[in-house]
Amino acid sequence: MKAASIVLLWLLLVSGGMFSLQAYKSTAGEQVPAPSSWPAGSGLQRVAGLKTLVMMSHPKCPCTRASLAELETLLSQYRERLTVYVLFVQPKDVPYEWTRTDLWQTASHIGGVHVLVDDDSREADQFKGLTSGQVVLYDADGRLEFNGGITGARGHVGDNFGLKRILAVLRGEKTDRADSPVFGCPLHAEQDASAKP
Repeated sequence: MKAASIVLLWLLLVSGGMFSLQAYKSTAGEQVPAPSSWPAGSGLQRVAGLKTLVMMSHPKCPCTRASLAELETLLSQYRERLTVYVLFVQPKDVPYEWTRTDLWQTASHIGGVHVLVDDDSREADQFKGLTSGQVVLYDADGRLEFNGGITGARGHVGDNFGLKRILAVLRGEKTDRADSPVFGCPLHAEQDASAKP
């Protein structure tokens, strides 16, 4: 009887842990509307005639690996039509090297992407970015066309509404929404150079 109770308790703990993990993976990060037109205070350069895509990232967020994979999928079809920036937020009082993680290396190997350090979140703040992996897309005239995530869950690569919506926008098609949830770590989490999000 005692062994059965132990097994039952173990099963409950494992089930509870799996449920908690699944709930975490499917819980979107914080998000607010991005500016409807290109922020005048942004230092990022737009190229005449091209749309501009900006992905805001935390260099220590493991969820961002999936966002970068989906970005590469998107660019495999639309690289020539876009100016693309991937920003890695550098919190105040941490060294520049803190941003140079394996995620930085991954982003740097995606052709056509400008990878930049976003010192003290200045650029991310211009676009109201709150969660790692958030993407904003502006048309050639600087009008917002999409704001959100391009993964279906934290760390999940594969079929998802965010990627479908942004691809529809890039094809010039109508889409049900111009936004989607962002699944990632907080961009502005208080942490030191040794902390993880």
